Amino acid sequence: MNFLYIILGFTLLIFGGNWLLKSAVSISLRLQIPKIVIGMTIVSFATSAPELIVSIQSAIDGYPDLALGNVIGSNIANLGFVLGITLLIAKIDVQRSFYTTNWPVMMIASLMLFYFLYNDAAISFVEGIILFSFLLIFLVYLLRFQKQAVVDEMPEDDEALPNYKTAMFLVLGALGLWGGSELLIVGATEMAIDFGVSERLIGITVVSIGTSIPELAASIIAIIKKEKAISLGNLIGSNVFNILAVLGLTSIITPIKVEDQALLTNDIYWMLGISFSILIWVFMPVKMRLERKSGVILLLIYAAFLYATIR
Repeated sequence: MNFLYIILGFTLLIFGGNWLLKSAVSISLRLQIPKIVIGMTIVSFATSAPELIVSIQSAIDGYPDLALGNVIGSNIANLGFVLGITLLIAKIDVQRSFYTTNWPVMMIASLMLFYFLYNDAAISFVEGIILFSFLLIFLVYLLRFQKQAVVDEMPEDDEALPNYKTAMFLVLGALGLWGGSELLIVGATEMAIDFGVSERLIGITVVSIGTSIPELAASIIAIIKKEKAISLGNLIGSNVFNILAVLGLTSIITPIKVEDQALLTNDIYWMLGISFSILIWVFMPVKMRLERKSGVILLLIYAAFLYATIR
C-alpha cells in the first residue's frame, strides 16, 4: 500500500505540475506578460512546485530531513540524472549567460545553503528571509540588466487557453500538487519505517527523483523542439529556485533543523561537487557545448552518489 501511495503521489505531482504550468502560461499570455518574465518566474517556479509543496508539508509534519533531503537530492538529480539523460538524446549548445550569470548564482545559492547548515545544522527564519530575498534580487537583476541571460522557456506554439480551461487547469494543478505531496510523504515515511530506512535516505533518493520528473519532461521536450539551451537553463533555474524559494519559504514557515548528520557529511558535498563540475563539462571537451560523453559521465557520477548514499 505504501508503494501504491508513492506511485499515485508521483503521478499526481506530474499531472498537477503540468496543469499548473498550462494555466500559468495561459494567464501570462492573456495578460501580455513578456516571455522573459514567464521563463524565469512562472515556468521555473512551476517545475519547482513539487519540491516546494513536498518540503513545506514535510517540515510542517515534523520531517525536516525529508524536506532538506528532497531539495539537496533533487538538485543532484537535476544535474546528474536529468541532464545526463537529456544529453544522451542530444548535445546542448551553451549560451554565454551560463557562466556570466546563471551558474555563478546557482553556486552562490549552494554555498549560502552550505554555510547556513555548517554553521548550526539548521536554517532559521532569518536565514530563510535571506535566501528568499536573494532570489528576488536575482530576478530583478535579470529583468533589468541581463535580459539576454534569460532563456525563453516557452515554445513558440503556445496559445492562450479559454478562460474556463485556464481556471480548470489552475484548480486541478493546485489539487494535484497538494494531493500528490500528501500521498508521497505518507508513502515514503511509512516505507522508511517499514524498512528501517532514515527519512533523509528516502528524501535524498526516491522523493528527490520523483520531484525532478517535471524538469526531466521539460528538458526532453525542449531537446525534441530543438530550442537552444532551454534544457540547461531550466535545470539551473530549478536548482536556484529549489534552494532560494523552496528552502527559503519552508524555513520562513517553520525552521529546518538537520537530524541526520549524513546530510552535512555526505549529501551536500555531492551537490556542491556536481554543481561545480557542470562548468568543467561546458568547456571540455568542446567549448560552450555539452556533449553526449558528458551525459554519460554525469549519469556515472549520479550512480556513484546513489551507491555512496545507499550502501
